[in-house]
Amino acid sequence: MSRIAQAFDSRQWGVIASASVKAVVVTLALSLAACGAGGFSLEKADVDRSIITSSAPSSPAAPAADKDSDQTTIGNAVSSADVKELGGQALPWANAGTGSRGAITELVELKDGGLTCRRFSATRESFDGVALYKGKLCLAEAGGWRMQEFKAL
Repeated sequence: MSRIAQAFDSRQWGVIASASVKAVVVTLALSLAACGAGGFSLEKADVDRSIITSSAPSSPAAPAADKDSDQTTIGNAVSSADVKELGGQALPWANAGTGSRGAITELVELKDGGLTCRRFSATRESFDGVALYKGKLCLAEAGGWRMQEFKAL
């Protein structure tokens, strides 16, 4: 093997490679330090007045409409449920129109002044949170169910 080839055998490549990596790191560090030395100052920074922001008007009617739609869905689930078959189990409900869902619990049927009524508790999970409601649905003389009470707790 020639003397030039012997000078660069595999043991010495590690020393040469680490020296070149160190040189690159030092060069980058010095370049960044030079950029930061006189570049940016908070005292020189100004407010950008070209950006204009505003707020969108709130729409309180949409959540109320969602609640009314969910109330109707819960009423339909309560009126069509077989209370005896449920046997105290929770009755799930979902409203595809609003994306809300929940469960109806404590569903009992009773006679109230000659009317057949159903009392219940219901949870409502929606984009605006989780709420618990108590309600009462009664069978009207015309044969349809009518919500008598539906209030948030």
